[in-house]
Amino acid sequence: MSFRLKDVPLLSRSTIDRAEHVRLDPDALREGWGKAKVLRVDVRGRVRVESAGVVLDAAVTIAEQPGPGAVFLGVVDGSHLWAVREPELDGTLKDLRALGAVDDFTADLLATAYALLNWHDRAGYHGGDGTTTTLARAGWSRLTADGVEEFPRIDPAIICLVHDGGDRVLLARQHTWPATMFSLLAGFVEAGESLEHCVEREVREEVGVDVREIHYLGSQPWPFPRSLMVGFAAVGDPAQELVFSDGEIAEAHWFTRDEVRAALQIGDWSAKETGARLLVPGSISIARTIIESWAE
Repeated sequence: MSFRLKDVPLLSRSTIDRAEHVRLDPDALREGWGKAKVLRVDVRGRVRVESAGVVLDAAVTIAEQPGPGAVFLGVVDGSHLWAVREPELDGTLKDLRALGAVDDFTADLLATAYALLNWHDRAGYHGGDGTTTTLARAGWSRLTADGVEEFPRIDPAIICLVHDGGDRVLLARQHTWPATMFSLLAGFVEAGESLEHCVEREVREEVGVDVREIHYLGSQPWPFPRSLMVGFAAVGDPAQELVFSDGEIAEAHWFTRDEVRAALQIGDWSAKETGARLLVPGSISIARTIIESWAE
């Protein structure tokens, strides 16, 4: 049994025009600053939130022109969007995972801002010679004094729903998760490895199951700090013994479709005391979209 994603994953729903041509046009950037909006993100990835949603400040209330740490996110409705890192913020603060259900614009805004700001936090020195780098292309690259340019790093990772070809799915729990919280198997792609081989290797290492009929479902940025989650489904044999050889997985079980549907009805990992055996991830994760698509 194969299936497709029922929806585009939340963090993959692009609503912002990235306007690549503007990044290299200082005059356009300065001109757009006058009516631009700025997302302020603290060092813990939190943003200011009010009843209407995430707070965007008028750029001119922060500075007369784009500062050296500001990153250009793109254009919406003719207005430029920027993001800056702040040591501290006042007010009600939440990060993307704590916001719960968000609209497509907010998801795109935060995912892009997180990815760029997190990269800049760690990219102040060139990996080859250790010399300092400075922000360029309005935040979309960094330059050394000699003009060597580096672009934001993305770490590819697979995430896979393993099912039996029928009505059972294999979900797992890491050691640090509460007893009812389960999700899909996932792991980073290694050097010289294809995505499909990574699926085979990670599932075998984490739960000892050999998979077949691997097929691609979709992808989603996961800026915690800078991953790209590539979603797959694969078929495994429930009769094969589960072996947790790499130490990451505390337990895994084959759940029925009815059990998964019941968990989806409850909500997600944020659900309070329910007495349920199974809780599944929330809406910002591609894991949720994959699980819902399989269950339906």
